[in-house]
Amino acid sequence: MELYLSMAAFALASSITPGPVNLVALNCGARFGFRASGRHVAGATIGFTLLLLLIGLGLYELLERAPILLRGIQWGGVAFLLYMAWRLATDDGRLQPEDAASGPSLLQGALMQWLNPKAWLASVAGMGLFAANGEVQRVWLFAALYFLICYASIACWAGAGAFLSRYLQEPARVRWLNRTMALLLAGSALYLVLG
Repeated sequence: MELYLSMAAFALASSITPGPVNLVALNCGARFGFRASGRHVAGATIGFTLLLLLIGLGLYELLERAPILLRGIQWGGVAFLLYMAWRLATDDGRLQPEDAASGPSLLQGALMQWLNPKAWLASVAGMGLFAANGEVQRVWLFAALYFLICYASIACWAGAGAFLSRYLQEPARVRWLNRTMALLLAGSALYLVLG
């Protein structure tokens, strides 16, 4: 039981803390509502869980042998974060009912996790802590537990955004939120380049 609690605590600490995926979930919830944010929440959860599983089953060892691939993932992450920041910064802030269709998709949520350095660090650290011996059953157990906690955590950020939406009825307030999120995402990208 202690192992499960440790796994759950690690998953919660890694999933609920601010990061690019959670910032987008917050913005998505505020812009498009909780229900429409479900695509992003589901995609990010599935994307992360797949990454976690593959790391646990040996992907990281493969990437360590080809450092250029790790570098490519890092620069891809920087480019994706800057692209998302640019889209947020240039948005006009007008909320319209048809906007719900243009919110982040399931695929974007998944891709964002694969380009998210926080996801890579959590995957490598988590598997190092709980499945370092390569025991496949433990890899799958950790991934299943993480899936549930990750989904709930990202959904909380989307829910917080949906709650904030009642205060964002004016385009100027939406633009303020979008530009704040854009700055935070750009800061995440800068941290990757300099850190």
